Amino acid sequence: MAKQIQEILIDDLDGGEANETVSFAIDGSSYEIDLSDVNAKKLRDALTPFVQHARKSGAVGTRRRVRGGQRAMSREKSSEIRQWAKAHGLPVSERGRIASTVVEKYEAAH
Repeated sequence: MAKQIQEILIDDLDGGEANETVSFAIDGSSYEIDLSDVNAKKLRDALTPFVQHARKSGAVGTRRRVRGGQRAMSREKSSEIRQWAKAHGLPVSERGRIASTVVEKYEAAH
């Protein structure tokens, strides 16, 4: 049995057929939009004066993202959480990342 899967892009602005997905970023957020050749040109033309006067800040999407809003914690805080977890019978490793459930229970208790 043969199967053919066809992906058809729909222009996100006017609902017509799109030819490409355009990626852009502004104010720290990255976006993608499916556009026809005409609408992609309109977007690029509108951004051209700004791009010509801007400076590059590095590749888009290279920022390190922190999962779940957690930030790296200090060694002192990690040690404190490990001691608290052990005292309360929670499983915690001697080294490495502390499970988010343990951190949440610690923060709820303090």
